[in-house]
Amino acid sequence: MGRPARAYEVRRKFWREMRTGVVVAEAASVAGVSKSVAWRWFREAGGVMPDATAPVSAAVPRLSFAEREEISCRHAAGEGVRQIARALGRSASTISRELSRGVVRRKSGYRASVAQAGSDRRARRPRVRLLARHERLRDHVQQQLLLKHSPEQISHRLVADFPDDLEMRVSHETLYQALYVQGRGGLRRDLSRCLRTGRALRKPRRRTSERRGRIADMVNISQRPPEVEDRAVPGHWEGDLITGAENKSAIGTLVERATGYVALLHLPGAHGAVEVQQAMVEVMSNMPASLRRTLTWDQGREMSNHVQIAAATDLDIYFCDPHSPWQRGTNENTNGLLRQYFPKGTDLSGYHHDYLDFVARELNTRPRKRLAWRTPAEALDRLLSQSTNPPGVALTG
Repeated sequence: MGRPARAYEVRRKFWREMRTGVVVAEAASVAGVSKSVAWRWFREAGGVMPDATAPVSAAVPRLSFAEREEISCRHAAGEGVRQIARALGRSASTISRELSRGVVRRKSGYRASVAQAGSDRRARRPRVRLLARHERLRDHVQQQLLLKHSPEQISHRLVADFPDDLEMRVSHETLYQALYVQGRGGLRRDLSRCLRTGRALRKPRRRTSERRGRIADMVNISQRPPEVEDRAVPGHWEGDLITGAENKSAIGTLVERATGYVALLHLPGAHGAVEVQQAMVEVMSNMPASLRRTLTWDQGREMSNHVQIAAATDLDIYFCDPHSPWQRGTNENTNGLLRQYFPKGTDLSGYHHDYLDFVARELNTRPRKRLAWRTPAEALDRLLSQSTNPPGVALTG
């Protein structure tokens, strides 16, 4: 393996480590490069990790003039294509193409200077990116980003919204690269703030566990009905609080498991057991009876009045095991989405009830991958229309 291939293998090793969730410094140490080099790679890529399955030769840097000189000498000495390829750590196809490109006239044979000039010329040719070429597509994508739709949601929704217009197609990876990767623009760079993280680079995050007290008379998640798991029946909810600066303010979050439909609890003054009970009863009482089956929460003290909530709403309430947020995976994902609107470290008590309704409406009208790119509101209306139960209130938010 030649020097270019070895260098690329080092990068591959770095990105493989990054994909496991470690921080840049740890990945740099494993790959055997300095932190400054690793951060340069990370910034150049915008945090967009390259394809781990791509062959090494797919991203090996183009031939240098020194390599072309060596090809010229070895070729003149009568070495074959495969022999030269092994000596330079390149593929045989690369050497074969290079020999054909560097010939001026058949009699003169391969010349390194001619090949280098041709390579420089090809590298200078303008490459207009997809979003820079198609103004209509670019404007539509930017509009959807402003609505806080993710690149993957935008990409798949284009197929549904423009089924006969093949020009209105773009992959989500192209959108990420247009926002993140240097030299692959076409979108306004400030639109990266519309992404869930709000950052201009992808960065790994470390998880921390929460300390919770024990609640009297709670029913463990292990006793929850099996039908909750398959998401076929609507009406099974997961809930939690997202908290503000120093945990002094909070907003309650509820998400329906089958559809991802979101409802938010307004807790402007406090977020103790009484306040959560009142907000929960108010929100769930407006739901049809067919959408009030179970609720799963973690072991937070704010749910100390769960018996009263269950009696008022006809919900069966279950509690997760300690330090097991994955048992409320749908709600955890939703809380991550909500941080676009309610950043960590801010005072959540100042948000008006109408703004919470606006945020819930935006989330409920975002297309979702697991719903075949329908929105939660569309999926919920569809499930309710198929139900044999009498229809309840219309859910459009």
